[in-house]
Amino acid sequence: MNNNDIFKKLRVALQLRDDQIVDILELVDFRISKGEIGNFFRNPDHPKFVECGDQVLRNFLNGLVIHLRGTKESPKNAMDSIAQNKAQVKSAEKQRFPKSIGTKTGASGTKPKPAAHKPTAKKPTTKKPEIVENVKFKNGKNKKS
Repeated sequence: MNNNDIFKKLRVALQLRDDQIVDILELVDFRISKGEIGNFFRNPDHPKFVECGDQVLRNFLNGLVIHLRGTKESPKNAMDSIAQNKAQVKSAEKQRFPKSIGTKTGASGTKPKPAAHKPTAKKPTTKKPEIVENVKFKNGKNKKS
């Protein structure tokens, strides 16, 4: 397992976006662009893939400690930071996808009522003759009879 895998797993587990990772790295005075961070998370076969160095991962972990725990002067609860991050992710998803798929809502937020069905005259049904009769399927194991 290399540094890129560790970085990816932390990003997924903590639900961090690239701009949040940039902010975390700036807490320890390490400046890096979102594009460079995106190159760490690419497929290793991609031509723009970059191997994550020890310095980048070390600074990210130190910044993550400050981001989650705070400093000695102003400590904070790590679970509050994670809950706040999850709330930001959910609000960002709502902004990206305002309507859920498959539901049609009007301006009031309620589903429109379906139109009333008009009674239709039933057509006479004719019974179709059976085409296949007495078919014996021989799938699977032979059963003892």
